[in-house]
Amino acid sequence: MKVLVTGGAGFIGSNLVDRLIDKGHDVTIIDNMSTGHEKNINKKAKFVLCDMFSDIKLLEESMKGIEVVFHLAALARVQPSIENPLPFNDANITGTLNVLFAAHKAGVRRVVYSASSSAYGDAERMPQLETDPTNPLSPYGLQKFVGEQYCKMFSEVYGLDTCSLRYFNVYGERMNFEGAYKTVVAVFTEQSLNGEKLNIVNDGEQRRDFTYVGDVCQANILAGLHTDRLEGNVFNIGNGDNFSVNELAKMFERPVKYGEKRIEPFETLADNTKARNVLGWNPTGDLPNWIKNYRNELGI
Repeated sequence: MKVLVTGGAGFIGSNLVDRLIDKGHDVTIIDNMSTGHEKNINKKAKFVLCDMFSDIKLLEESMKGIEVVFHLAALARVQPSIENPLPFNDANITGTLNVLFAAHKAGVRRVVYSASSSAYGDAERMPQLETDPTNPLSPYGLQKFVGEQYCKMFSEVYGLDTCSLRYFNVYGERMNFEGAYKTVVAVFTEQSLNGEKLNIVNDGEQRRDFTYVGDVCQANILAGLHTDRLEGNVFNIGNGDNFSVNELAKMFERPVKYGEKRIEPFETLADNTKARNVLGWNPTGDLPNWIKNYRNELGI
């Protein structure tokens, strides 16, 4: 099958590309390399340097003959979007609209969109269901939710089959260690490598559903290959358990310090029943064991 992965030089995207190629699919990568890395690009894939916000013609040309588009390209992370929302809006909303419209014009069968659990905001009950109210607490969360709505609308109005996968705190190989886009697992890893205390924001009792990147890739592949139309459906892609940031810090066995206060949801926890039942997804991530093995590999 001919597929296209936007953001295929990034953390999750490059892992997905590798798995698609291992399964024998013909893969095209689109990335503007703003946060991606050349070392992540699988040499068996076709690579197109393209900014999805500005180069619409090249985007459309790259979609020709493609059956499934996996749209992972985004400017990610919450705090930077609060500090400077405009470029995030261009990349996460206009970029997504351009991808959907180009896919429609090219006759693509399905777009699998990488959404975010940040759409929920500070939820009132746990675990979180796809039918629960949304209340984004940041421009990034709102932008990713708008992308979901665009996907649903394209299914209803244009007949382009879509689905949205709401990721919960993804960790794993090729995590980003640069700039403001790194997750707490990556932050603690970097601080451990530097011999520093682990910096915990707020009181550390906030809890997160940490999801292994391999499981996220498997969810994408299952959604892309699903035989029935998905019609804009949303799926929680979370491990189904959670840990506090303090508990995470203990896994690194390093001293900690408490720093700034931030606006963030207190807890995330996915009800992944829908993804299990509809897509046949079965997450296998084991955060404590993965961190133990990862620390051994890095010598920290």
